[in-house]
Amino acid sequence: MGITKTELFTKQQNDIAAMGKAIAHPARIAILQYLVKKNACVCGDLVDELGLAQATTSQHLKELKTAGIIQGSIEGASVCYCINPRVWKQYKELFNAFFKDVDPQGNCC
Repeated sequence: MGITKTELFTKQQNDIAAMGKAIAHPARIAILQYLVKKNACVCGDLVDELGLAQATTSQHLKELKTAGIIQGSIEGASVCYCINPRVWKQYKELFNAFFKDVDPQGNCC
């Protein structure tokens, strides 16, 4: 394995890349969409919603939680998840800044 050389890039570039990597799977997008739609902590019904195995769903939740996009709390025998509003806002702002409007006046290609 080679060195990633992330130090060559800005903090913003590294943050956007980390977020992109964290959400770079359709199951994770589905989880985030479901949590945003519910706008509340969700306990246990993600497996039914996604149609994936419990272990697979747990792995995707772990990746999202590690990235800080979601947060979880233990309630009884189950773990409940919701969007982390602070991190969600941070990445929304990063992506909005990244996806700036392109000036259609330019003569490109």
